[in-house]
Amino acid sequence: MNLSQKDWSAQLEQDNNSFILDVRTEDECSDGIISGSINIDIYEGQGFIYKVEELDKSKNYYVYCKSGGRSGQACAVMNQLGFENTYNLEGGFTQWKGEVAFPE
Repeated sequence: MNLSQKDWSAQLEQDNNSFILDVRTEDECSDGIISGSINIDIYEGQGFIYKVEELDKSKNYYVYCKSGGRSGQACAVMNQLGFENTYNLEGGFTQWKGEVAFPE
């Protein structure tokens, strides 16, 4: 499900079963990440699928990339793998106005 920046962050704030997934490349993550997110690069192809399959399917996944395209694909893949609640951040990290952290 695609959510606007406002709806995505408002819903995330209220959700105590959330998991924030960043599907960008490691290089892109050096520009900053949404606080609390875990990175699994969608460009890893089958590796991405293996890593995602290890995640808890009962959680609500808030997924983002740089502009919203790859995260939309990631949500579709995750839905096919049995994840029921995936939320794509429309506009991605480039339009993010919330808290930003920097990876170690």
